Amino acid sequence: MSNALFQVPIAVNEPVRPYAPGTSEHKNLISKYKEMYDQAPIDVPMHIGGKEVRTSNKMPMSPPHDHKKVLGHFNYGDASHVNQAIDAAMNAREEWANLPWEQRASIFLKAADLLAGPFRDKVNASTMLAQSKNVMQAEIDAACELIDFFKFNVQYVTEIYKQQPESLPGMWNRLEYRPLEGFVFAISPFNFTSICANLCAAPAMMGNVIVWKPAESQMYSAQVLMELFKAAGVPDGVINLISVDGPTAGDIIFKHRDFAGLHFTGSTGVFRHLWKEIGNNIANYRSYPRIVGETGGKDFIMVHKSANAAEVATACTRGAFEYQGQKCSAASRAYIPSNIWGEVKSVIVNQVKSFKMGSPEDTSNFINAVISEVSFDKIAGYIDFIKEQTDAEIIVGGNYDKSVGYFIEPTVVVTTNPKFRTLCEEIFGPVLTIYVYDENDFEATLELVDGTSDYALTGSIISNDRYAINLAMKKLENAAGNFYINDKPTGAVVGQQPFGGARGSGTNDKAGAPMNLLRWVSARTIKETFVPATDYRYPFLG
Repeated sequence: MSNALFQVPIAVNEPVRPYAPGTSEHKNLISKYKEMYDQAPIDVPMHIGGKEVRTSNKMPMSPPHDHKKVLGHFNYGDASHVNQAIDAAMNAREEWANLPWEQRASIFLKAADLLAGPFRDKVNASTMLAQSKNVMQAEIDAACELIDFFKFNVQYVTEIYKQQPESLPGMWNRLEYRPLEGFVFAISPFNFTSICANLCAAPAMMGNVIVWKPAESQMYSAQVLMELFKAAGVPDGVINLISVDGPTAGDIIFKHRDFAGLHFTGSTGVFRHLWKEIGNNIANYRSYPRIVGETGGKDFIMVHKSANAAEVATACTRGAFEYQGQKCSAASRAYIPSNIWGEVKSVIVNQVKSFKMGSPEDTSNFINAVISEVSFDKIAGYIDFIKEQTDAEIIVGGNYDKSVGYFIEPTVVVTTNPKFRTLCEEIFGPVLTIYVYDENDFEATLELVDGTSDYALTGSIISNDRYAINLAMKKLENAAGNFYINDKPTGAVVGQQPFGGARGSGTNDKAGAPMNLLRWVSARTIKETFVPATDYRYPFLG
């Protein structure tokens, strides 16, 4: 029996290892990468109720940068596996929900320490292999950000539970934070291993049970995450992994009476479709489901005429091209004033030309492959479109090759058309479009930035003029949920910059903040009266 209030360890951001060549950390990680690359092909099961579930339908897993290599296969399920996962979750729900909060917290604190130690190289190597991330991008994602999610969310859980109402004499008011009455469906993307785990772990910390559908291109590292959850002591049935066709899963889950919440990261189109499905089935549910989603972005860099050219150029190249632009937060449009454009252009072109591109195994490669052939063909189609236009030109990059891996050169486009297609549409790849504006049209260009896109995820202002910064803050108030001053619009850190956007970019429930965890509880107010009344008459009755 719990008879104490517990002080959890103070959360501190996990230090990012630099992996300098020649260091032991570099040697160990690359050794693990090679070991996992050379090992016999693995067979990734579904995980339902603590059991490994395999089928006769095997789907191959290959590195995007080396697509002829088969790392293994994952098992593709059907409607029966969706029902099994729901049943397993609901069977685990009561015992998990009733487990004291500090016991749940201990599990995820253990997961953080396991990830910082024995699992670090494995989860990083799996992310490098299957998602084609370089060493640094894997480290800040699969290791550091996920460790931070676990540790900071435990701290936020305690802060939430401590929030209690006031009590007047003769009574005691209490607030109880119950898990949702049902199961949570987590749908995760390919691009961040940490996001995938957090979509499951955040609701689970609050006592919820999960049915998890990862992206097919992330199944390799998803298996490592399930191994991590098991090693940390997550009970059977609390987190259930299925690999099933999306419409098949949705047709069952969104009609199920016990569906209680959706935790989603992915495309805007899919999220809107799912919301519509939930709405169409709203009368079927035991309660109104919680819908939390982070979707697309058309993220901007807005530059003032007072800015430093080299700082602007570096924000563009890092912001647009780290992880091949496959971040929801990646800079994909930039507005640069005419007075510094010449110098900015020169630095951007020189930096991009210096990029090395290839396998993550060679840690001198800044650029790796895009995630799949479907993505490759889509991005290549945008580049081909640009080449045919008279109001835009490619100043660097523009080539692509998928003979060995899905490699696309970082591509910088300059257009004279403020509504050019690649300034408006999400590409999700290494393409940055720049619009050069008259240096004296700053305020009008702010209006342009705000009105060009339906998204509002991230954006930045680069300026050495504080009045200009303040104006941009006001004009772009609703244009980005994560706004950066004199920086690139990527790189949010748990506990420092809670992440999420509004408009077409999602519900802005801020992963890595208490407000996200609050979405996964249903509060109950309890009032206890110590000496109840024995007569209905109030004094005013005389």
